[in-house]
Amino acid sequence: MHGLPLSRLLFWAAILFLASVALKPWLEDLFVSMQAEPRAVTARGELAGDEEATIEIFQRASPSVAYIATTAPLLSPWTRNLTEVRRGTGSGVVWDRDGHVVTNWHVIEEARSARVGLSDGRSYNAQFVGASPEHDLAVLRIGASAARLQPAIIGSSADLRVGQKVLAIGNPFGFDYSLTTGVVSALDRTILSEQAGEIRRLIQTDAAINPGNSGGPLLDSAGRLIGINTAIYSPSGSFSGIGFAVPVDTVNRVVPQLIARGEYVRPRIGFYGDDDIAGPVLKELGVEGVLVLRVEPRSPAARAGLRGTQVSGAGELIPGDIIQRIDGVPVDSMAALIDLLERYDAGDTVTLDVLRDGAQVPLDVTLGGRYGRLD
Repeated sequence: MHGLPLSRLLFWAAILFLASVALKPWLEDLFVSMQAEPRAVTARGELAGDEEATIEIFQRASPSVAYIATTAPLLSPWTRNLTEVRRGTGSGVVWDRDGHVVTNWHVIEEARSARVGLSDGRSYNAQFVGASPEHDLAVLRIGASAARLQPAIIGSSADLRVGQKVLAIGNPFGFDYSLTTGVVSALDRTILSEQAGEIRRLIQTDAAINPGNSGGPLLDSAGRLIGINTAIYSPSGSFSGIGFAVPVDTVNRVVPQLIARGEYVRPRIGFYGDDDIAGPVLKELGVEGVLVLRVEPRSPAARAGLRGTQVSGAGELIPGDIIQRIDGVPVDSMAALIDLLERYDAGDTVTLDVLRDGAQVPLDVTLGGRYGRLD
């Protein structure tokens, strides 16, 4: 029996050598993988104090947060039949054990129906109770039993300070019960909303607020409700570090009226004023205040004897009363007057310090009320 030629032996030896070189990394990896085991877990230790506090706040407050899904009517161009389609989502705050849920007006404004979900997974058809578009607030009611409802803990917004830690819970983009944190960035902000017009005295925060957060709670570090998240400032429509919330003091004043009457009755004096018209007149007189241009008949202002501006037969403007203080607090514009009267209720009596013919005259006015523009 003859052996293989030397050339062929060398050929196969070379093939085996090259194969071993090529397969060596794979064989080594196979050997290592067969020997590999999970890494040992290093004990974490205790959570930081602020982490524990944040977790506790979320666990305590999230049952007071509601998920709101709305539908809107759609008329089919083919069948002309009216159907309902999903319009959007938002958030809400459980207000009391009677089933009232507070949210933003713009969340439900164009909705045909709304369904409210709670943290226990149950959802309910909602009944519209009332709204105040100028505050971007609305109240719904659901038929949940009192035992299933956990009302939010109410705080105060009058003593908020820039830099305070805040937390927002809501349903951004439909991702329910999302938590974000930040600080109070500024106070007394005014924004212009397409749905609600000018909204005043808002809290500004850098806590991430996105579409779907609207109507949800802004909480302080004690877990108290200090605002209702209402809007974001963003060219893209998503979080950009600037969000706004309606202060809880406003919410706590408006919501009881919505529950009782279905609308917010704004306290009013009953006169017409316009800063653009009055500005040149006040500048010429060298005084500050709110010039009364016209007094409404049978209004609180008329009953108190407030005088409006007139034009003489010769075409000369005769300035009316100039309101300079309300209960001792100075006012220098209609906006300031509106903000100040928001602290009162219809039926309250206030003292106006007016400038009339160069002399200070005090007038007591019992505020009236109506739904709509305050004056």
